[in-house]
Amino acid sequence: MPNYLDLDRVFQSLADPTRRSFVDRLSRGPASVSQLAEPFDMSLPAVMQHLSVLEASGLVRSEKAGRVRTCTLESDVLSRAEQWIHDRRTIWDQRLDRLGDHLDADAEALTQDPTTQTTRSSHD
Repeated sequence: MPNYLDLDRVFQSLADPTRRSFVDRLSRGPASVSQLAEPFDMSLPAVMQHLSVLEASGLVRSEKAGRVRTCTLESDVLSRAEQWIHDRRTIWDQRLDRLGDHLDADAEALTQDPTTQTTRSSHD
């Protein structure tokens, strides 16, 4: 059973477009904080705040070497969120398939029931 608190943090982290952009950039490989901040018109403290949310969720790990902080995407955490979504989709696909089978069976029963056809034709 997944740890829903961790999953909540991941989805909360991904709810912000700036953080999603950081994750998107990091999916192509590690990047420094300044590289992540470059496309945005925001202060370095604001960038660091976004990164701290991503780190708290486990999506991003950072290491400091000298004056450079390099961030890396923790793809296994993203994979767990993806798996949770996939599992929900599978459940709903199965439910919809069963509903479709049920509706098909009802439609077939209606076409085979002579009293239904008589009733139908009397209303046409």
